[in-house]
Amino acid sequence: MTKNFRTWAGTALAAALLAACGGSDPYVAGSGAPSGAPTTKGSFSAVVSFGDSLSDVGTYAPVTSLTGNGLPPYAGGRFTTNYVDATGNVVGTVWVENVAAALGVKITPAMMGYGASSAACPAANATCTGYGQGGSRVTDPNGIGHSGGALTVPMVTQIANHLARFTSFKSTDLILIWGGNNDVFTQFGNFTTAAAAIQANAVAGKITADQANQQLFAAQNTAQAAMKQAAQELTGYIKNQILAKGGQYVAVMTLPDSSLTPFGASLLASPATASAVPVLSGLVDTFNLWLRDGLTGLPVQIIDQNGPGKDVYANPGKYGLTNNTVPACDANKINAIFTAAAAGSSLFCNVTPGAPYNTLTSGASTATWQFADSVHPTTGGHAIISGYVLQQLKAFGWI
Repeated sequence: MTKNFRTWAGTALAAALLAACGGSDPYVAGSGAPSGAPTTKGSFSAVVSFGDSLSDVGTYAPVTSLTGNGLPPYAGGRFTTNYVDATGNVVGTVWVENVAAALGVKITPAMMGYGASSAACPAANATCTGYGQGGSRVTDPNGIGHSGGALTVPMVTQIANHLARFTSFKSTDLILIWGGNNDVFTQFGNFTTAAAAIQANAVAGKITADQANQQLFAAQNTAQAAMKQAAQELTGYIKNQILAKGGQYVAVMTLPDSSLTPFGASLLASPATASAVPVLSGLVDTFNLWLRDGLTGLPVQIIDQNGPGKDVYANPGKYGLTNNTVPACDANKINAIFTAAAAGSSLFCNVTPGAPYNTLTSGASTATWQFADSVHPTTGGHAIISGYVLQQLKAFGWI
């Protein structure tokens, strides 16, 4: 079982590449590059961000209300190591907030709420351009956590909401796009569910080993096809809804390898799931391949988060990190305060010293530990991301 899983991961991706090339066609999908993006400094008055939990600047803060009524004071709100500043406000400083601050502008949530209770930011408030939401996918509104109350407004609707408020994009907008992670987790979940059923049927003698292999290969191909579709949909939105509506300074992030997280480490630690890790990485690679392919020739810049993310994980000391395997947020503490429904998510994690709702893991550091929970960075982890993004923006000549 393990050996076959590892074989399928490489074979399926190779098959996808071969299909993209038409067998003998010299064109290789994803081998092109964007073209025509600005090369001069921008006069940025706003940072407009579309994406998921990595870019969420506080959509779900009301669900972390310490009084339980959706009103302040909040314990969390961002998927990182939140803390309360000297003015009593919860601060998380995810990467996009750091970038905005470095440019001298402010970014706040375009929408806040949870479940049936949510409110969009008033159109007159020009700072509410943080559209990323935890759980959001590229197109499907049923994102991760949606059935439990998460808004998960998909990226296609995030873009539409911005256009509904402002009609178009401005030349003074820095537009940052980073999504697809939740499509990866959704498709990986679909695959592992199918794989478990196939394995059970094989063990029960309902299907042969060869039939099990064929079905597993088909399940992986189905997941990869869905990732290709998500990437192509996203590039279509960028072309037809952002660039065509005035977007000029547009930067698109590739996905980091989801297996290089505590979640990935937990998969590797179990013989029952270790063999699926290459499948998870393969879904990320498939998305990135078709993202690059769809952006070929478009006037945007790509900021690779995959290669740099692998380097951070492999060489943590180089980036001032001392731990990249254990979450800095204590899941048991989080669940004890906010009930098990919080599922140990860093959305509820607060690291304010001395606060009764402090949920920092004993001995953890938000500056030198990379992950807040199983997949989300600490504020220190986000600082590494934002530092790299700013470096790239400078290399583009934009800042």
